[in-house]
Amino acid sequence: MRKRASQVVALLVGLAVAGCAGRPEGVLTPIAAGQQSASTVTMLVATSRKPSGDSATLFSGERSLTLSLTDITISIPPHRSSGTVQWPKKLPPDPGKEFAVVRAQNVERGTEARKWFQKYNKMGHVLVFVHGFNNRYEDSVFRFAQIVHDADAEVVPLLFAWPSRANVLDYNYDKESTNFSRTALEEGLGIIAEDPTVKEVTVMAHSMGTWLAMESLRQMALRDGRVAAKIKNVILASPDLDVDVFGRQWWELGENKPKITIFVSQDDRALKVSRRISGGVDRVGLINPAAEPYRTKLETAGVTVVDLTRLKTDDWLNHGKFAESPEVVQLIGSRLVTGQTLTDSDVGIGETVYRAVDTVGRVAATTVAAPITLVDRGRR
Repeated sequence: MRKRASQVVALLVGLAVAGCAGRPEGVLTPIAAGQQSASTVTMLVATSRKPSGDSATLFSGERSLTLSLTDITISIPPHRSSGTVQWPKKLPPDPGKEFAVVRAQNVERGTEARKWFQKYNKMGHVLVFVHGFNNRYEDSVFRFAQIVHDADAEVVPLLFAWPSRANVLDYNYDKESTNFSRTALEEGLGIIAEDPTVKEVTVMAHSMGTWLAMESLRQMALRDGRVAAKIKNVILASPDLDVDVFGRQWWELGENKPKITIFVSQDDRALKVSRRISGGVDRVGLINPAAEPYRTKLETAGVTVVDLTRLKTDDWLNHGKFAESPEVVQLIGSRLVTGQTLTDSDVGIGETVYRAVDTVGRVAATTVAAPITLVDRGRR
């Protein structure tokens, strides 16, 4: 028991060091001018966080009953490697080499928000991103900007930032914050889906954010009888979800489910910690989709699982592979955001991407509905 406890403490310390190394705080103050050769990503950020009162951080990790909206434009430096975030080494940032904020403006809910949406909604595709555990507001903004830029998808980028204290020792606070935020996310998704200019919505969530995403969709299904029809795609990256709970959530989404894609990796150190502090129950992001009992259950319900275990990135935690691999990010932008299903023999995927996915693990059109009774009941 002592050995196990010491291992958990050591991993928690590693998580803390990895999360804060080399990153200055307060990077959201807009700079006077961007770099001419830089690209920009403009997003609308909805948050259930409490305003910080500081333009350099905008929002804290505490909870607010009032949903706030912010129009943020991020400058992306040229000549960078796909899958990476160039954090400022000092402030103000150098837009020629580092990510920088060039605009951050409050947006009032209602008329102002609709005007923003009409301005940036060109193709009718919306990508909603829900960040994970241990994230500052600025962490989620920069990461989502990187994903949108590298995926090169024609989408309206919407970020939902829930209250995280960005401290590995506040795991339970963060988990309860996802519960606190699920109605706000559900209502936001409903508003988006009701917009007549929207063709389809993709919800992409990472880590603990997958719990928030699934709970919000489940709540919508229970309330309205189904998930909104325009919410066609759900991407769960490194899901910090109890497999039994996920099986229940999957069932309660009802018959008219969106397409679900899961990115897993059996060497995810962050999820191994979560498994230990969550009663030893498997996390969805750690499962081996080729092994029983998951293989059969996966094949039954038709969720796509991409195993990234063999993929190597610079993240020693192996928890952010979906965002740090250029091939995977491009796969998200070119295929998943538009609702296209992946299979082992999908010749529609570009050869470079297909080889990358094939070498890191087989792609199986399957699901992880853990309680077998739920799957069986669904088939009957």
